[in-house]
Amino acid sequence: MGMTMTQKILAEHAGLEEVQAGQLIEAKLDLVLGNDITTPVAIGVMKDFKSGKVFDKDKIALVMDHFVPNKDIKSAENCKCCREFAKEHELTNYFDVGTMGIEHALLPEQGLTVPGDCIIGADSHTCTYGALGAFSTGVGSTDMAAGMATGKAWFKVPQAIRINLKGKPSRYVSGKDVILHIIGRIGVDGALYQSMEFAGDGVLSMTMDDRFTIANMAIEAGGKNGIFPVDERTEDYVRSHSARKWTAYEADSDAHYEQEITVDLTELKSTVAFPHLPSNTKTIDEITDPVSIDQAVIGSCTNGRISDLRAAAEILQGRKVAKNVRLIIIPATQAIYREAIREGLIEAFIDAGAVVSTPTCGPCLGGYMGILAEGERCISTTNRNFVGRMGHVKSEIYLSSPAVAAASALTGCITDPAAL
Repeated sequence: MGMTMTQKILAEHAGLEEVQAGQLIEAKLDLVLGNDITTPVAIGVMKDFKSGKVFDKDKIALVMDHFVPNKDIKSAENCKCCREFAKEHELTNYFDVGTMGIEHALLPEQGLTVPGDCIIGADSHTCTYGALGAFSTGVGSTDMAAGMATGKAWFKVPQAIRINLKGKPSRYVSGKDVILHIIGRIGVDGALYQSMEFAGDGVLSMTMDDRFTIANMAIEAGGKNGIFPVDERTEDYVRSHSARKWTAYEADSDAHYEQEITVDLTELKSTVAFPHLPSNTKTIDEITDPVSIDQAVIGSCTNGRISDLRAAAEILQGRKVAKNVRLIIIPATQAIYREAIREGLIEAFIDAGAVVSTPTCGPCLGGYMGILAEGERCISTTNRNFVGRMGHVKSEIYLSSPAVAAASALTGCITDPAAL
């Protein structure tokens, strides 16, 4: 029996010729990731280890992004803990105010993630790096501590779902619409502890930013990881961002998949996830009654990249945000912020009546800079819309692409960008 992409990567990192779904393995790690929320817990766990040392100062990345710049004393203390740990262990990849960004946009940009890697991160959206043909998955802080100390992690080899993408999407349909469609189709546990492996000619029409978005939300379908094949577009991205050696893996023709799903990209429409699950989706034309909004957020590790900002700016240019709507835009990294300034996007946002923030997770997790009051509604390009996710338990979050979020900010209700 052949192996999937994920199985091949895990086999290589476990030093085995082959692995099978359900098999328990110990694999070597290429990168261990933590942020300002999860790392202090891992540091506390590491204090109980005999050595208390990190396995490789170059293979640990700590990114201060969830409550940075610090919002209160607790968040300041968490960052201080991380800062002192990074200094003590001479970590090469420590990112703080001025150099930080939202972790899952920052690390690929910094060239720290490449095809064939085996990566764990104490953040559920670590699955983002599967866009590059890497195996990457989220873990708890205890597993992060073990990974920092030993450079290894235990895995149960996941089963796999093959998702065949075909065709090319129409204008305003992006990677966010693709993954929302898939989650709406299979449910939030439809890929539970499985590898979501994307294939088909439709992959060629997906930009790297689209792929990052899709892989990022694999966890919202319960997936252990999401992974894309390495093609010319991937190679171009990696060469322009990293000097590291990398390995491209391909699934065997006889690899076993628990199920196969085909998504015809030509038929997809802008899609919105209604409260309170990412699977509660409707296409834009299925929203027959007006859904008013109080706030729109464009950013996050899902949709804060430069193409996302360009899509929003194209719609906002020369227009004004609706009265009584708050539009918050957050570039995912400093480099993206600078590029948006060079291209005039920031000026377009401010002229439209939006506010632009330094890179931070901020409102995505209900942290700060966009908390919702009781009864308020927000359309957001983030990845979760659970009860109380962005503030009051009686507030509502609607997930969408940047184009839909921008269009909705202009009209004050959820709007098809093609209708403007």
